[in-house]
Amino acid sequence: MQIRVAEFVGESHKDWQDAVNTAVADASKMFTNISGVEVSNWTASVKGNKIVDYKANIKIAYTE
Repeated sequence: MQIRVAEFVGESHKDWQDAVNTAVADASKMFTNISGVEVSNWTASVKGNKIVDYKANIKIAYTE
């Protein structure tokens, strides 16, 4: 068994947790054996002094 890592960016209008969940859902369409997630960066877009988009850069570990 070999562990691989792929990077994804998740986006959400709700919160950072939802952005991570979105990225994991996208990754699960490509990789069926996801074994872990590492969040490497949190960012957000702001308009009118309010956060309007949350973004999470994540690394997905999966087995082949």
